[in-house]
Amino acid sequence: MNSPNGFCQKTVNLEGRSFSLQIQKFENGFFVSISEGPSRLGSMVVSLSGGPTPVTTTVIPSRSESLFLKLTAERISSRIKGIAIVSSFVQKELETDTAKALMSEIMEMIEK
Repeated sequence: MNSPNGFCQKTVNLEGRSFSLQIQKFENGFFVSISEGPSRLGSMVVSLSGGPTPVTTTVIPSRSESLFLKLTAERISSRIKGIAIVSSFVQKELETDTAKALMSEIMEMIEK
């Protein structure tokens, strides 16, 4: 669901788990929240792309999903040549297929 103010939200069910994806679009970037269960802020990564390689920093470290967060933020910032802030709160570690499916859903939402 998209709205005129640049906010979109979607619930995705994967392998018996429910994830809420919330994206706020800004003129120079995106804020992406991935939350399993109730909406919560969690681990956070910021990526800025202005050149060939994005600059990425961890704001709130993750115990298990740091690579997924980093890849998501870098892929978004590279695609839009801007800033991507990605927050993730998950109950347990993501399986590879689940992470890929979430990434696909997020990129689809961003490109709309």
